[in-house]
Amino acid sequence: MTVDDLGFSSRAIHAGQEPDPTTGAVVPPIHQVSTYKQDGVGGLRGGYEYSRSANPTRTALEECIASLEGGERAFAFASGLAGEDTVLRALLAPGDHVVVPSDAYGGTYRLFNRVLKPWGVEHSIARVADVESVRAALRPETRMVWVETPTNPLLGIADIAAIAEVAHAAGALLVVDNTFASPYLQNPIALGADVVVHSTTKYAGGHSDVVGGAVVVAAGAMTPRGESVVERVAFHQNSMGAVAGPFDAWLVLRGLKTLAVRMERHCDNAEVVVDFLQGHPGVTAVHYPGLPDHPNHEVASRQMKRFGGMVAFRVKGGEDVAAKVCAETRLFTLGESLGGVESLIEHPARMTHASVAGTELEVPADLIRLSVGIEDAADLVADLRQALDRLT
Repeated sequence: MTVDDLGFSSRAIHAGQEPDPTTGAVVPPIHQVSTYKQDGVGGLRGGYEYSRSANPTRTALEECIASLEGGERAFAFASGLAGEDTVLRALLAPGDHVVVPSDAYGGTYRLFNRVLKPWGVEHSIARVADVESVRAALRPETRMVWVETPTNPLLGIADIAAIAEVAHAAGALLVVDNTFASPYLQNPIALGADVVVHSTTKYAGGHSDVVGGAVVVAAGAMTPRGESVVERVAFHQNSMGAVAGPFDAWLVLRGLKTLAVRMERHCDNAEVVVDFLQGHPGVTAVHYPGLPDHPNHEVASRQMKRFGGMVAFRVKGGEDVAAKVCAETRLFTLGESLGGVESLIEHPARMTHASVAGTELEVPADLIRLSVGIEDAADLVADLRQALDRLT
């Protein structure tokens, strides 16, 4: 039996993580080292010469994530945006065009709009929940389609398989940000994606104690210019150097071991919270792909194992009330980020998505986003109830 034959939870615990051959330690050690003794000039032990290029702890994490996502190779970065930036500069060039989501993380859009655009890479906005919107946004010079699913913060769902067909027919790569779903709930590569990106800060790490990112490349993926995607990303990771440090890599690797059990609890709690929100008179709309009336519920049901721990909702009274609700919860912590064991609440228009104000990606001012943690569900509902009852 090989690691690839194992189930998800077994791979999360064992892929890339053989017991240490010297000591028998069952947890990979933190190789807090910058350089390595060579056995003669160019005689590298295990291929290690300098920890920007490779580090055994980072290698263990990359092998584990590649296994969980079903990719040929994974690359670990210092942050999710560092991974995104490396992918974009590795696979695009001035004069290229990218299709990006109309509902996306503000930091990702800032990267496209204020970093890549001055470099000469243009982008168009499309509703990724609508395949025809993506098709209409394509240009002859389109080299990439970028998708989040579920999207941040409105929990839109893109049909990965259908968009992969559209992108590939146009000679473009499909990149999927799988952060909200995690590899436990969704595997974009199996549905046709060429590249998957993650902020491992979120569900992969799972404990709000590390910042990191990952890029996973599908087997045999080639750029529109006929180059190996793995080779391009590997070269740029080393050349640009925004790699995950050994301790950060170790923390994410530790988090992945419990990803399956945590995601089940996140999903359980989110469903309870959604049920409560739907019945509260102060709530005007609930965004969650598990709801039968979600526009792409059928697609989510087909490509996701469950519907995740992220929930968004809108409240009566507009922006001021939404901001006050965020400030009045006691168990839900007011803060950015997501995917940790603790529940978080935020006001996207003023926080994570403030950078897209005034653009096509501007989010509703009365929107609240929840990252539902793994506390007791009854306590989470009671906390939301007291805040909503007081302010709406």
